[in-house]
Amino acid sequence: MNLTRIFRSLSFMRDHNFLLKSHHLASYSKKFPSKCFGIWSSKKVTEWNKAVSDAEKLVGYPTSLMGLRCFLSDEISNVAIQMRKLVGSKHPLLQTARGLIYNDSHTLQTRGLIVLLVCKAAGQPSGSDQDIDNSQRALAEITEMIYTACLIHKGVVNMSDLDLVDEVLEGMSSGNKMATLTGDFLLANACTELARLENTQVVENISCAIGNSMEAEFTKIKNCKTDVTFDDWLDQTYLTSGSLLAHSCQSALLLVGHNESYQTAAFNLGKNLAITRQLYEDINKFTQPETDDISPQILSTAPGVLYLGNRSTDFSEEVLEDPKEQKKILKKIKESGELQQCKDLCKQYGIKARQSLHVFEHSVPRDALFRIINATTVS
Repeated sequence: MNLTRIFRSLSFMRDHNFLLKSHHLASYSKKFPSKCFGIWSSKKVTEWNKAVSDAEKLVGYPTSLMGLRCFLSDEISNVAIQMRKLVGSKHPLLQTARGLIYNDSHTLQTRGLIVLLVCKAAGQPSGSDQDIDNSQRALAEITEMIYTACLIHKGVVNMSDLDLVDEVLEGMSSGNKMATLTGDFLLANACTELARLENTQVVENISCAIGNSMEAEFTKIKNCKTDVTFDDWLDQTYLTSGSLLAHSCQSALLLVGHNESYQTAAFNLGKNLAITRQLYEDINKFTQPETDDISPQILSTAPGVLYLGNRSTDFSEEVLEDPKEQKKILKKIKESGELQQCKDLCKQYGIKARQSLHVFEHSVPRDALFRIINATTVS
């Protein structure tokens, strides 16, 4: 019953194009561009969809069903109903919810799937016929809940940056409250389920990942500093997405007693796969026609950081904040050697991710992981 209520209350998002209802909202849209859905998407749509679909068959059920118990709760159901009030406000929470419910390209909720594939590829050290232990499935669900909570929290808008009419500000304020409470609810449930695993080392690992995700909001890149380097970009990517995937893959094998070499391989796989995917996404932002209408965030991508880092004395913060200058810089980055350098780096981290899998015996699940890596590596 609750699931039906959620889908009914969110159904308006499918056909609603989130068109801005006034010039005030138009200016807001450019100031706060969508930032939630590019992280795990892939331009190789067919290859990616097939890799994910095949993987879901191997682990037993679609990843989108993970954490369903949380979404069946009265609390989430009530939040979904309240979201109707946000229509027209362009609050990021709407886009996040829409992506979670109607994402047809398998670009969200793939972390738990990767965790389960690693579990299946590693097998059970006890020799059990059960490829994936119940505790490992629980951890995969926890991983999805944590990521979803962080995604929702990142949609909280800084009200001090807004210069809009009172009606819009009220919608933004309501959206912030819902985003905060919904994210907190999911994190609380994730922590409760984590405690039920009764493994202190796993709790420590996942707690570290949650802390890293919070730390990612206060880095030099996040604060749009001009003196950032590619090492800063790598740190940001690890904190934002790599840590959770790496620690979850490692902890899944720790739960059933796999040796340290298996755990290290799983950790490195998660870390390098996250970097590979982010590099791929960042490169795509410079190869698509729509990048002519850019936002300041595009200068924080890997190509942007490399380009500006090699020319740090040529650009002041005032220049980087000028939309006209941003377009000029974007064109220069597209034609620069830094873009090709990022493509080479994407291949290198893809190779590192593949090398992590060699510790596991040849199997269908291991091949599925290879295909997922290939789908997010620049060809």
